[in-house]
Amino acid sequence: MLGGVIAVVVGGAGVGAYALLGGGAAAEDGTRTSSAQQAEEVRTGPLSASEVTGTAERFLTAWQAGKVSEAAAVTDDPKAAAALLTAYAKDAGVEKVTLTAGTRTGGKVPFSVKGTVSYEDVSKPLAYDSALTVVRRAGDGEPRVAWRPEVVHPDLEDGDKLVTGEAGTPPVKALDRDGGELTTRKYPSLGSVLDGLREKYGETAGGEAGIELRVVRGKESKKAELSDKTLLELSEGTPGTVKTTLNPSLQAAAEAQVAKKDRASVVVLRPSTGEILAVANSSHGFNTAFQGSLAPGSTMKVITSSLLIEKGLASMDEKHPCPKYFSYGGWKFQNDDKFEIKDGTFKASFARSCNTAFISQAPELENDDLTKQAQEVFGLSRNDWQVGVPTFDGSVPVQSAAPMGASLIGQGGVRMNPLNMASVAATVKAGVFHQPYLVSPEVDGRKLATASRTLSAGTLAQLRELMSYTAAYGTAAEAMAGVSGETGAKTGSAEVDGQKKPNGWFTAYRGDLAAAGVVQAAGHGGSTAGPVVAALLKSGG
Repeated sequence: MLGGVIAVVVGGAGVGAYALLGGGAAAEDGTRTSSAQQAEEVRTGPLSASEVTGTAERFLTAWQAGKVSEAAAVTDDPKAAAALLTAYAKDAGVEKVTLTAGTRTGGKVPFSVKGTVSYEDVSKPLAYDSALTVVRRAGDGEPRVAWRPEVVHPDLEDGDKLVTGEAGTPPVKALDRDGGELTTRKYPSLGSVLDGLREKYGETAGGEAGIELRVVRGKESKKAELSDKTLLELSEGTPGTVKTTLNPSLQAAAEAQVAKKDRASVVVLRPSTGEILAVANSSHGFNTAFQGSLAPGSTMKVITSSLLIEKGLASMDEKHPCPKYFSYGGWKFQNDDKFEIKDGTFKASFARSCNTAFISQAPELENDDLTKQAQEVFGLSRNDWQVGVPTFDGSVPVQSAAPMGASLIGQGGVRMNPLNMASVAATVKAGVFHQPYLVSPEVDGRKLATASRTLSAGTLAQLRELMSYTAAYGTAAEAMAGVSGETGAKTGSAEVDGQKKPNGWFTAYRGDLAAAGVVQAAGHGGSTAGPVVAALLKSGG
């Protein structure tokens, strides 16, 4: 045992062996304790530097030597560690591993990994960085490596595994609408989109698979909704070709806009067809724009307004209550900065984004009214979109009492992403729901989702006027200044537990363009997501 002491204590009941790793066989005063005291002793307190570095060294040394059982024994979950470390060599084919520890920070030790990935007669060098954390094991307080799949590779989650072999699907060469190739070098946001296109069309696009090391997602993985990820290509496959609807100039503009902000996402659509013209995210690991599940805040009031107008509970030019507070279902709701509008119209409440103007109508609604409106008119919350890559199609669950009231203003259980909210603006502009798509259905004959009904001409006219007025004079006016032509917009802010600032939302249209964006933990939508969306509407001509 490296750096350890073996103490054999003989007593009347027999012989007991105690392996004390990293020292600790003697008490702090230098005297040896009895066997009974040792058995009961539990280490407590912060880990010492030697405990951290010693434990890390034992783990890395054993792993590097291929001694899986020894390495696993230095973790707090030997069974899981042994399984993944075994698969690392067997399934992933990683050999000649060299592990180099970096500088410790508290209980965390970064390390670099170098090795060779081999499959049949093909091999290629592998290099990446990872980290481990040393903790005290429950029960006896012994220092152990806290086992997580990310220790083996930072892209792994519980249930994932590394596999080397023929690619599950052949690669694809994705093209924009003009025939130009889409690459992550040119468009950094498109990594997850390109993965999704390969997963959907790799088998049918005419390519041949190569040999690669990839992460295969498990069902229980936190990233199960993501496509499998290629980490290393040992031999190139022959790609097939898939044409998308992306507009190269708009995509470049979208990439530039989100790069200016942290945690920003945006989508641009063509309302008349549903074609997706651009999609971009500040963070490139997860496609929040398509797969995010976030409360949309007051942008949801577009859908709620259509419901209230249809039911005769609101009309744009009629008086509508906007008090400072309104209590419903045991919750007390209020407006931003506790403002109120006395003797104001519904148009004024929409433009100012008055929460109580909407929640005050909750007593007049059935619990499933908003859900039906979202599904039947806007095509949301049905999980049936066929975009061409994985998406989350919005969720408007049936709720009661206070949560139902909160859902009217885009809180409660309502969840959306920029793709969903861009589609909402597009539906208002076009007058009918067109399911967004990235790859034409003509490519593979898939059937796009449809809505079961459309808004009446009168309701649609009011809804467009509400959004137009908000773009010109309401909370969206500052962002939309300079956006010419036929426009409409709605801002939103969504409070999130644990965040000091809300998520800022913005959805708008101009001519035959509709867009929506979110900037997380940044503040009000008009000043955060608004400039991103407005810039793209301008650049779209």
